Amino acid sequence: MVKETEKKSKNKKLEEKLFYKKESMWLDLEDKEFKSVMDFGEKYKEFMAKSKTERLCIKNIQEILEKEGFKNIEDVKSLKKGDRVFKNFKGKNIIASVIGNNPEVFRLVGSHVDSPRLDLKPGPLYQNAEVALFQSHYYGGIKKFHWVNTPLEMHGVAFTKKGEYLEIHIGDKDDDPRFIIPDLLPHLAKEQMKKEAGKIIEGEDLNIICGHIPVKDKEIKDRVKLNVMKYLNEKYSLIEEDFICAEIEFVPAQKPVDIGFDRGLVGAYGQDDRVCAFASLMAIIEIKNPAHTATVFFTDKEETGSYGDTGADSFALMNFTDKYRNLASLKQSPWEILEKSKSISADVTGAMDPTFSSVNDPQNVSYLGKGVSIEKYGGGGGKYSTNDAHAEYMQYMRNLADRNSIPWQTGEMGKIDIGGGGTIAMLLSRYGMDCVDAGPSLLGMHSICEVTSKADIYASYLLYRAFLKE
Repeated sequence: MVKETEKKSKNKKLEEKLFYKKESMWLDLEDKEFKSVMDFGEKYKEFMAKSKTERLCIKNIQEILEKEGFKNIEDVKSLKKGDRVFKNFKGKNIIASVIGNNPEVFRLVGSHVDSPRLDLKPGPLYQNAEVALFQSHYYGGIKKFHWVNTPLEMHGVAFTKKGEYLEIHIGDKDDDPRFIIPDLLPHLAKEQMKKEAGKIIEGEDLNIICGHIPVKDKEIKDRVKLNVMKYLNEKYSLIEEDFICAEIEFVPAQKPVDIGFDRGLVGAYGQDDRVCAFASLMAIIEIKNPAHTATVFFTDKEETGSYGDTGADSFALMNFTDKYRNLASLKQSPWEILEKSKSISADVTGAMDPTFSSVNDPQNVSYLGKGVSIEKYGGGGGKYSTNDAHAEYMQYMRNLADRNSIPWQTGEMGKIDIGGGGTIAMLLSRYGMDCVDAGPSLLGMHSICEVTSKADIYASYLLYRAFLKE
């Protein structure tokens, strides 16, 4: 019998040698590997169910780190090879390291834990049409019409007049009430439907119903509002003024779920960018003896520009590095350590959408299931608001992935001038260290239910682990 390879023409062999082609990662998975991918997906869903806000995500990450033997860097007096430490910045930003054989250099993977959501205004509560409502202020880039007619959960922190710190979580348990923003019924929406998509629901329309039953007292004007405040006061000792000293967020009231008959996809809120946070967290807890100090950076505020004292634009990483080098008795300045380091901006990218494919260049876009996407640059237009990784570093990343048999692909965030998106890559690279974006692609980015491939999530974890250990 003639072998299959002998049937191929000379040009066919040449095509296979010269052309760049990536197949679905699922096709090459053996039974054991397939099980690893699916089991990893289950752990991911559990993580996401506990990480619906940036505060909850950081709390969850710290608990996992502590369980895996990481110590608070504020509690140690010195650092040596093999030590595992973390630093929590104000409950919204955390950095963790495993000290390597060469402690003078980091291998750093940075991701962000904030996602688009609805925050309460400082004076949010009012009554109208026999219901009590909260006024919200949306956070990050959203399609505002996604958030109407969707059950919501309430999470956050507040301080009472006496200074008591409170955590508020309502809607995440099966028997909890939920909240909702009602949309206009189609029978009366003739004029609304003539509006541009961005104005069908305006920012000031995102008012959340939170009560309906009035107190039985005709002397009170806003009887439903009073009943809501009565509930909050009895349960949390809150008065209306306390909203000024609170951070209350509303997120979709839904659990992460499998998508499709074959369960190969995950549907969940906040996968941008907690999917990368999870993958890099799972990577570092497995690192034992890295060549260089393995470091993961979980940051806040990326969806609004990374500004603020817990965003990547802050000096949180520099402050950590300065403390680290003092405890490790290094002569190098923190600037020198970071400049010699290498980094990955672990963030998602847009996948080829089967319905809205016109916004993508099919030759330069990532596809669900074809592995982790390593992207040279992001941003928009003429490569604005991005870091453009050097050819030398792209070669390093390609070699790293190929050497470790990690399925990977590359692409861009949409066609030129269609739009684009930023990451923390340009903020990590400003220290002088090489940086590139790498993470899974997803559908429905910034929606209330984003979709990722379990194969791509696992491939991202494999890349981060190989990079941190390298």
